[in-house]
Amino acid sequence: MADDKAKRGGADRALIALTERYEVAYWSKKFKVTPAKLKYAVKKVGHSARKVEEYIKLQKHRAADKSRIALSEAYEVRYWSKKFKITPAKLKAAIAAAGHSAKKVEAYLTAQKAAKRKAAKKTVKKKTKKAAKRKTAS
Repeated sequence: MADDKAKRGGADRALIALTERYEVAYWSKKFKVTPAKLKYAVKKVGHSARKVEEYIKLQKHRAADKSRIALSEAYEVRYWSKKFKITPAKLKAAIAAAGHSAKKVEAYLTAQKAAKRKAAKKTVKKKTKKAAKRKTAS
Protein backbone atom coordinates (compact mmCIF):
# COMPACT_ATOMS: atom_id res chain seq x y z
CA MET A 1 0.00 0.00 0.00
CA ALA A 2 1.45 3.37 -1.02
CA ASP A 3 1.99 6.17 1.44
CA ASP A 4 -0.88 8.69 1.56
CA LYS A 5 0.87 12.00 0.85
CA ALA A 6 -2.22 13.95 1.94
CA LYS A 7 -1.65 12.76 5.52
CA ARG A 8 1.19 14.66 7.11
CA GLY A 9 0.38 14.34 10.78
CA GLY A 10 2.22 12.64 13.60
CA ALA A 11 0.74 9.23 12.88
CA ASP A 12 2.17 9.26 9.36
CA ARG A 13 5.59 10.40 10.60
CA ALA A 14 5.73 7.59 13.12
CA LEU A 15 5.40 4.86 10.48
CA ILE A 16 7.89 3.58 7.94
CA ALA A 17 6.50 2.87 4.46
CA LEU A 18 8.82 0.40 2.75
CA THR A 19 7.00 0.85 -0.56
CA GLU A 20 8.21 4.45 -0.84
CA ARG A 21 11.86 4.73 -1.92
CA TYR A 22 12.32 8.19 -0.39
CA GLU A 23 11.12 6.91 3.00
CA VAL A 24 13.46 3.93 2.88
CA ALA A 25 16.32 6.30 2.01
CA TYR A 26 15.35 8.74 4.78
CA TRP A 27 14.98 6.14 7.54
CA SER A 28 18.11 4.27 6.46
CA LYS A 29 20.09 7.48 6.71
CA LYS A 30 18.49 8.44 10.00
CA PHE A 31 19.20 5.09 11.66
CA LYS A 32 22.60 4.74 9.90
CA VAL A 33 21.83 1.30 8.46
CA THR A 34 21.56 -0.14 4.97
CA PRO A 35 18.13 -0.31 3.33
CA ALA A 36 18.27 -4.11 3.59
CA LYS A 37 18.81 -3.94 7.36
CA LEU A 38 15.99 -1.41 7.66
CA LYS A 39 13.62 -3.67 5.72
CA TYR A 40 14.59 -6.64 7.88
CA ALA A 41 13.97 -4.63 11.05
CA VAL A 42 10.55 -3.49 9.79
CA LYS A 43 9.58 -7.06 8.99
CA LYS A 44 10.81 -8.17 12.42
CA VAL A 45 9.09 -5.54 14.65
CA GLY A 46 6.54 -3.76 12.45
CA HIS A 47 6.25 -0.35 10.76
CA SER A 48 6.56 1.77 13.90
CA ALA A 49 9.63 4.00 13.61
CA ARG A 50 10.12 3.93 17.39
CA LYS A 51 10.10 0.13 17.55
CA VAL A 52 12.43 -0.13 14.55
CA GLU A 53 14.84 2.34 16.13
CA GLU A 54 14.87 0.36 19.40
CA TYR A 55 15.45 -2.89 17.51
CA ILE A 56 18.35 -1.42 15.50
CA LYS A 57 19.97 0.03 18.64
CA LEU A 58 19.69 -3.32 20.36
CA GLN A 59 21.30 -5.09 17.40
CA LYS A 60 24.17 -2.58 17.29
CA HIS A 61 24.69 -2.98 21.03
CA ARG A 62 24.83 -6.75 20.73
CA ALA A 63 27.34 -6.55 17.88
CA ALA A 64 29.59 -4.22 19.87
CA ASP A 65 29.24 -6.41 22.95
CA LYS A 66 30.53 -9.52 21.16
CA SER A 67 33.99 -8.05 20.73
CA ARG A 68 34.40 -7.11 24.41
CA ILE A 69 35.54 -9.44 27.15
CA ALA A 70 33.50 -9.25 30.36
CA LEU A 71 35.58 -10.42 33.31
CA SER A 72 32.52 -10.35 35.55
CA GLU A 73 31.01 -13.31 33.67
CA ALA A 74 32.65 -16.67 34.42
CA TYR A 75 31.52 -18.20 31.13
CA GLU A 76 33.21 -15.35 29.23
CA VAL A 77 36.48 -15.88 31.08
CA ARG A 78 36.33 -19.61 30.30
CA TYR A 79 35.49 -18.98 26.64
CA TRP A 80 38.25 -16.42 26.00
CA SER A 81 40.83 -18.37 28.03
CA LYS A 82 40.14 -21.42 25.91
CA LYS A 83 40.15 -19.41 22.69
CA PHE A 84 43.51 -17.76 23.42
CA LYS A 85 44.91 -20.96 25.02
CA ILE A 86 45.94 -19.24 28.24
CA THR A 87 45.00 -19.45 31.91
CA PRO A 88 42.27 -17.20 33.31
CA ALA A 89 44.90 -15.36 35.39
CA LYS A 90 46.93 -14.57 32.25
CA LEU A 91 43.75 -13.46 30.51
CA LYS A 92 42.96 -11.05 33.35
CA ALA A 93 46.51 -9.68 33.19
CA ALA A 94 46.25 -9.22 29.42
CA ILE A 95 42.92 -7.38 29.80
CA ALA A 96 44.47 -5.15 32.45
CA ALA A 97 47.29 -4.30 30.04
CA ALA A 98 45.38 -4.05 26.75
CA GLY A 99 41.76 -3.29 27.68
CA HIS A 100 38.54 -5.27 27.22
CA SER A 101 38.59 -5.40 23.42
CA ALA A 102 39.10 -8.94 22.15
CA LYS A 103 41.16 -7.68 19.21
CA LYS A 104 43.47 -5.67 21.46
CA VAL A 105 43.93 -8.59 23.85
CA GLU A 106 44.72 -10.90 20.95
CA ALA A 107 47.28 -8.44 19.57
CA TYR A 108 48.81 -8.05 23.03
CA LEU A 109 49.12 -11.82 23.50
CA THR A 110 50.63 -12.23 20.03
CA ALA A 111 53.20 -9.55 20.80
CA GLN A 112 54.01 -11.25 24.12
CA LYS A 113 54.58 -14.60 22.39
CA ALA A 114 56.79 -12.97 19.76
CA ALA A 115 58.85 -11.27 22.46
CA LYS A 116 59.29 -14.60 24.28
CA ARG A 117 60.44 -16.31 21.07
CA LYS A 118 62.91 -13.51 20.40
CA ALA A 119 64.29 -13.73 23.94
CA ALA A 120 64.58 -17.51 23.65
CA LYS A 121 66.54 -17.19 20.40
CA LYS A 122 68.94 -14.72 22.04
CA THR A 123 69.64 -17.06 24.94
CA VAL A 124 70.26 -19.96 22.54
CA LYS A 125 72.72 -17.82 20.56
CA LYS A 126 74.54 -16.78 23.75
CA LYS A 127 74.83 -20.39 24.87
CA THR A 128 76.20 -21.51 21.50
CA LYS A 129 78.74 -18.68 21.50
CA LYS A 130 79.91 -19.58 25.00
CA ALA A 131 80.19 -23.24 24.02
CA ALA A 132 82.22 -22.29 20.92
CA LYS A 133 84.58 -20.15 23.03
CA ARG A 134 85.10 -23.01 25.45
CA LYS A 135 85.99 -25.37 22.60
CA THR A 136 88.48 -22.95 21.12
CA ALA A 137 89.99 -22.21 24.54
CA SER A 138 90.50 -25.91 25.28
